[in-house]
Amino acid sequence: MLRELHIKNLAIIEDVSIEFDEGLNVLTGETGAGKSIIIDALGLCIGERASSVLIRSGEKEATVEAFFEIPPLKTLADMGIEQDEGVIMKRIISSSGKSRAYINGALVNVQTLSEVSRDIIDIHGQYEHQSLLLPENQLEMIDAYGRLLKDREDFSVVYAKLMALRQQMEELTVRERERVQKIDMLKFQIGEIEASGLKKDEEEALAEELKILSNTERLLSLANEAYDSLYASEGAAQNSLSKAINAIREIASIDNRATETLRTIEEAMPLIEEASMFLRGYKDSLDFNPSRLEALQERHELIKRLIKKYGANVQEILDYKEKAQRELNELQSSEERLEYLKAEIEDLRKILTEKANNLSEKRKAVAGQIEKKVVAELGTLSMPHTRFSIKMFCEQGEDTIDGFKANSKGIDRVEYLISPNPGEELRPLSKTASGGELSRVMLALKGLLSGGDRISILVFDEIDAGIGGKAADTVGGKLKALSKNHQVICITHLPQIASYGDMHLKIEKTVKAGRTAVKVRSIAGDDRVMELARMLSGGDSEVSIEHAKEMLRNKTKKAAGRA
Repeated sequence: MLRELHIKNLAIIEDVSIEFDEGLNVLTGETGAGKSIIIDALGLCIGERASSVLIRSGEKEATVEAFFEIPPLKTLADMGIEQDEGVIMKRIISSSGKSRAYINGALVNVQTLSEVSRDIIDIHGQYEHQSLLLPENQLEMIDAYGRLLKDREDFSVVYAKLMALRQQMEELTVRERERVQKIDMLKFQIGEIEASGLKKDEEEALAEELKILSNTERLLSLANEAYDSLYASEGAAQNSLSKAINAIREIASIDNRATETLRTIEEAMPLIEEASMFLRGYKDSLDFNPSRLEALQERHELIKRLIKKYGANVQEILDYKEKAQRELNELQSSEERLEYLKAEIEDLRKILTEKANNLSEKRKAVAGQIEKKVVAELGTLSMPHTRFSIKMFCEQGEDTIDGFKANSKGIDRVEYLISPNPGEELRPLSKTASGGELSRVMLALKGLLSGGDRISILVFDEIDAGIGGKAADTVGGKLKALSKNHQVICITHLPQIASYGDMHLKIEKTVKAGRTAVKVRSIAGDDRVMELARMLSGGDSEVSIEHAKEMLRNKTKKAAGRA
């Protein structure tokens, strides 16, 4: 519910805070007292257009602030705006004509303010904020009133599946040329890697053999030099060591302290012989083969080229080939996938067409019921000759169901049409000129469709234009009934309507320090009686006072009877 509205420096209002309550809140006051300014202020809080002409004379800016006591909104949660105790919508208009908007202290744009408030409050009168003027909400009301939301949800589920499959098929179709090119490229890459005959540990072995074969002459020279030093030359290590052993052996026969040294040198002799034998065999094994070297170099260059293309080493190249093979298999199967999608889409389209047509027929039947009931309701609201029609149609276009544009709610488009006066053609509800007529149409629709209406706060301005007597009492009764499920705020000139209020707010214009000011106060008891008497006769005669008291007693009896 709207709990409080604070207005500062707006038009003739200096600083006013208005508290509202549940049920039906009525605002009354003499002509020019500032009632319309309050609606202007509320409109600014919910995103209506701002203008610097609204700022109180002599002030630099105007501020309006509305506190809504409502459950947390997912929209705000998604935006990261905290909302522990409700929602505060604030608008500041500067003398430059620019404005700033806030929700719970967070700076937002005016469009966000309007979008968030759309699910909270409706203002019915001369304004464009009314949710029922939006075609999508008009369709929503029909579905809610006709209890078609389940049918629509069933349609929506199938529609979502169909759209997802169509998206997949479109992506496959668009990528067909890319797919063919990709297949050719993958086949080439896989073939190139397979033709190379790479083996897992080949790179290290190849590098080792290539290094040896490239240095054969140097290795042979070094091997001969080492062999000669150890065995073949006159001063070879083996001959020198033999002489040393003989000498130390003789020393040891005389002095035991040389025995250990003799043993160490004797153990070295077999090692030198073993090394000599290795070197003899090693140098014999070295065979410079130009053809083998060339083959190894070519193989090495091939692996280097493959590494540049497919990976940092042979293992990564082989891994790339496996990945490419899987991708190739998927691409080659996409043609089969495309055919499968076409068949599945056709099956879903048939199901969806049947659901769309069934839903459309039900909506037309419900629309007919609403038309009759709204016309009957308008008759009781002093609009006896009004014609009301719900136009339902389908638009042709692409990506459709049997040639008609579709969305998650079906194929139907809807527009509420009205002709308030005999002889006038039916026109869209959004183009209805009279604020009073529009408010009464909205009241009739809200009363009829309130069970499916998600808007919790309803504001009616000028709803009593051109009516009086019994019709005014009927309007008051309907507003009172509507306030059972909504918070209703109504500005009225008629005591018949005002007497139904659960909370009565009086708007008064005063002069303070030579300037006009506005104050708003809640009235009850004798104050309320006097206000109703003023509304009845323009004064406080005994007759009007008694009439006002009787009016309140009757409303109390009616309320007790309904209870």
